[in-house]
Amino acid sequence: MGDWISVEGDAALLEGETLAVDMDGVPVLLARQGGCIFAMENRCSHDGSELNGSQLEEGMLVCPHHGAKFALKDGEALCAPAYEPLTMFAVRVEGGVIQVQDDRW
Repeated sequence: MGDWISVEGDAALLEGETLAVDMDGVPVLLARQGGCIFAMENRCSHDGSELNGSQLEEGMLVCPHHGAKFALKDGEALCAPAYEPLTMFAVRVEGGVIQVQDDRW
């Protein structure tokens, strides 16, 4: 399992917003909805573009480029043009700091 990496202060991510951060060279998009924080690779599975500017709908992230929708809980692609899920990361808040874990390796 990978180490927990501090990426941002908890206060920087407001409810209903997204925030692009760096996790030791991996671009990550944080999203807060329903009091939960989600972390995913900041790359749309449809065309590889950054997800900065994505909108949040009920339980979903909407890509700003082509409207692909992804489930926040697991990154599942919910509609075309995306068919592959997003890469999701474990996330926690420790001492007021958002930490992300990359356990792919």
